Amino acid sequence: MSTNPDTALPPVPYCLPSNVRGDHVPPSRSHIRATIEAYLSRHAEERDAPEGLLAALDGTGEPSSRAPLPGHVTCSAVVIDRDRRVLHIGHRVTGLLLCPGGHVEAGDRTLLAAAVREVYEEAGLHPGDLCLTPQFLDEPIDVDVHDIDANAAKGEPAHQHFDVRFAFCLTAEQPPTLALQDEEVAGARWLSYADVRSPTLRAKLMAAEADGLDGRPEPVKASTLIHDGAGRYLLHLRDDREGIWEPWVLALLGGGRTRDDACLKATLRRELAEEVPGLEPDDLVPFAVEEATSVDGLAVPISVYAGRWSGDAEAVELREGVLQTWCTVDKLDRLRLSPGLGELIRRHAAEQPPAEGPPDGTGPLADEAPPGTELHIVGVHLHLQDDQGRILLGLRHPDSAYAPDTWHFLAGHCERETAIDCPVREAKEEAGLTIAPEDVDLVHTVHHVDSPDARPRIALVFQARSWTGDPEVLEPDRCVEWRWWKPQDLPAEVVPYTRMAIDGILRERPYSEQGWGER
Repeated sequence: MSTNPDTALPPVPYCLPSNVRGDHVPPSRSHIRATIEAYLSRHAEERDAPEGLLAALDGTGEPSSRAPLPGHVTCSAVVIDRDRRVLHIGHRVTGLLLCPGGHVEAGDRTLLAAAVREVYEEAGLHPGDLCLTPQFLDEPIDVDVHDIDANAAKGEPAHQHFDVRFAFCLTAEQPPTLALQDEEVAGARWLSYADVRSPTLRAKLMAAEADGLDGRPEPVKASTLIHDGAGRYLLHLRDDREGIWEPWVLALLGGGRTRDDACLKATLRRELAEEVPGLEPDDLVPFAVEEATSVDGLAVPISVYAGRWSGDAEAVELREGVLQTWCTVDKLDRLRLSPGLGELIRRHAAEQPPAEGPPDGTGPLADEAPPGTELHIVGVHLHLQDDQGRILLGLRHPDSAYAPDTWHFLAGHCERETAIDCPVREAKEEAGLTIAPEDVDLVHTVHHVDSPDARPRIALVFQARSWTGDPEVLEPDRCVEWRWWKPQDLPAEVVPYTRMAIDGILRERPYSEQGWGER
């Protein structure tokens, strides 16, 4: 596909939000080094290639300036459409077909921002036309080192360009009309991965195709809509600092995916552990996909998960942001919310209305109980024994708020579902095991309490007579290993009530108690 410059759209001034614009300040040395090191951690075999750049970072010259020799940083945008084609533009001076790109300017906040600016200036694609790919996120897809001939007219000796390339998908189904920079650009073409002109980039693209790089936008961020089941929603007030995405507004907890996150649910669990350790909502369920705008103006699809929690918002430790607070739907219009959040909460409240008590007002809500009664948390556990009599246990993540580095049943909290459906669902989500509900039997119950002030719990332990599949670690943020143990050889680090339940099952006792003191 090519675009006639005579019919190109008129340029629109490119401008970042004022709170993130780095006027006259180039990307820092630490940022450039971190970006290159992130790339080299994926491609250790290429460490020698950018040696000159890494040396320049230790020098006195500005590595993003055009002056330092023997080379300096440039940035390019690898824009991919739904047909797995990459945008190339023709350079009038060299006659080469290249991805849009160029030198870093003083106002570029980051190297990625430089690539976003360049594709706008050279091809007319707005930042909102682009989004990051889940395969590479904000890390480079390729770093190419190439020689530049001397230019006597410009007084430039021969030197090298360290071209840092970032991958983007188009947000639209069809590529938008291009607005080419007539002075420097002569036409444009969309080339398949196999026809990409740069050999190093071509190799990266074809390798990533097997990992799902198909040009289709996917969520690269996740947020959690935490509610208490009684009409309250947990909101988080962001810092008012330069570079903060949507600063000084009430928003949802969450963040961006990293390459180490197995899935977006793992992203959320990690983010919650980092931002608010100790806050562990019940099983997170996909609720919606929203779109926001990043600090660089890119489109950001966000996967929103709903989770239930009814703790004290002020009691848990807050490591990021200013505060968190509970809010009800009737207060939304009085608050400064992140864009679209009010509508999202109202939609959830309409689809899943809070529990209501009887007309006399004595019925229980999420955190209330009739006089003389105590609400209990119901946990559902799966006791699996293989044909050798071994029991399946999972090792909880070392950063888990509950029982870190300890072996435990495959387990979860019972949502609005039957107690039998819960372990069937958990087995599939956590370990990839398929169990038929009719093959599940209740074999033990533990009534336990962790401390005098803690809410009591009822642990229902079900046993599956048969299943298909082998245990897999599907939620590595919660469980890092599954292992079969002989009952007589259980490890020392087992959750106490889990050990009690196993002992009760072996003795064919249906009920146990723990934490209630001597009778």
